[in-house]
Amino acid sequence: MMNLYDSSLFFDEMFDGNQPKPHYRSFHHKLSIFSQEQLEEKYRQAQASFLRQGITFTVYGAQDGTERTMPFDCVPIIIPQTQWAIIEEGVKQRVEALNLFLQDVYAEQKIIRDGYIPRQLVEKNPYFSPIMLRLKVPIANHIFLAGIDLIRDEKGDYFVLEDNLRNPSGISYVFENRDVMKEVYPEFFSKHTILSLDKQMANMKKALLAHRPSTMDEGREPKAVLLTAGMYNSAYYDHLFLAQHLSIQLVEGRDLVVQDLKVYMKTIYGLQQIDIIYRRIDDDFLDPVAFREDSLLGVPHLMAVYQAGNVAILNAVGNGVADDKAMYAYVPEMIRYYLQEEPILPNVKTYHLEDEQQRAWVLEHIQELVIKNVSASGGYDMLIGPHASEDEITLFKDKIMMHPCQYIAQPTIKLSRAPSFQNGRFYPCHVDLRVYAMKGEDCYVLPGGLSRVALQEGSLVVNSSQGGGAKDTWILKEELKHAESSSRRVILDGTV
Repeated sequence: MMNLYDSSLFFDEMFDGNQPKPHYRSFHHKLSIFSQEQLEEKYRQAQASFLRQGITFTVYGAQDGTERTMPFDCVPIIIPQTQWAIIEEGVKQRVEALNLFLQDVYAEQKIIRDGYIPRQLVEKNPYFSPIMLRLKVPIANHIFLAGIDLIRDEKGDYFVLEDNLRNPSGISYVFENRDVMKEVYPEFFSKHTILSLDKQMANMKKALLAHRPSTMDEGREPKAVLLTAGMYNSAYYDHLFLAQHLSIQLVEGRDLVVQDLKVYMKTIYGLQQIDIIYRRIDDDFLDPVAFREDSLLGVPHLMAVYQAGNVAILNAVGNGVADDKAMYAYVPEMIRYYLQEEPILPNVKTYHLEDEQQRAWVLEHIQELVIKNVSASGGYDMLIGPHASEDEITLFKDKIMMHPCQYIAQPTIKLSRAPSFQNGRFYPCHVDLRVYAMKGEDCYVLPGGLSRVALQEGSLVVNSSQGGGAKDTWILKEELKHAESSSRRVILDGTV
């Protein structure tokens, strides 16, 4: 069946022409042994496993029901460890610079004063939170969990597509994909040496508990909870999984109360003080006194406790100013400014549409470009020029003219593809990779991350809410002969 698979036109993760790449050869050999019936049975078994465990996500506005299992594909993305070492170092570098930017932008704002980032891009940003000005967060860390989205172009080079620093979701699927893969396709693991995920939840908990509030007694162990919007939230399974595996209580806003500038959880034994809140609700809903007064999801006066230094909120409030699609273009400058280093992972070229010259060029070439709303996520309010109708192009031109600062443009990159097995056949699908970094006193990068796949044939949209699915991601152990030298950072003065 694989001999019918066409790997031309795009960079293919698995094939060079009709031959598997060296790091895929063993997997390809095992895959080719299965019959059509065996593959179809294993596919059904994998989907049933997700459904049985309740591994679902919610699609808001769907006519045929909102609760769906995450579509899973059995062909993994395999990355050699030497290549992964560079990705890991690049992600750590990026998260470090973004955290320094958040510290600076809510304090001295040196990067703005020195002219590297326009002031209006920060102060007019809807996610900029004045309440955070001069507020010292625990261990000076605004980013407990980051999700950095990577793509590969037609040459196979990696680029950062976007940063997710508010409430990056999907980390549970990384673990569940691996578990289902081991259950349904144990043959694949017999001769492959793959970096394990076994210690990663321990690393995540260590990073979580490192955020002790500054006023907390040294002798007391911090008490952490995960704050969810509830079972109807689209990422509720993610919340449930993380609370269970981090061994922390899953709570809703109504389970918490503020007294004497401290946060307490209601229990059958009385009130228990909470020191760290890993929140999975947006800033606007955290505290109806400080933000949206109609919010029923948050905790009244929570921000007063935060400002007093009596509780840690992770990720920190106001992170959105660093991860919207307009600020994205300046991250390479942040790396040079704060770290005096060149970026290890490059950005995709980005056009700012409030600039008159850039806007005029973009409007003239809109059929060749991708247009994105800087505040939207999940693949919404986005135009893919080569696939758009005349009416869609006209609509987006009007949107850009009315609100130019609300949109950016990027070239249409020929996203890399990989084989997928769906509906009884193999066909090529576009993929990207979300890499998770967990930051406490140290920064841990989850080996592999979440490979997302555009299962709708020809689609470029990998988001699950838009018909995308997921693959397991293997970091294949090998001799690290050149990894150290290739991943070392280049300092601006030319020394290494």
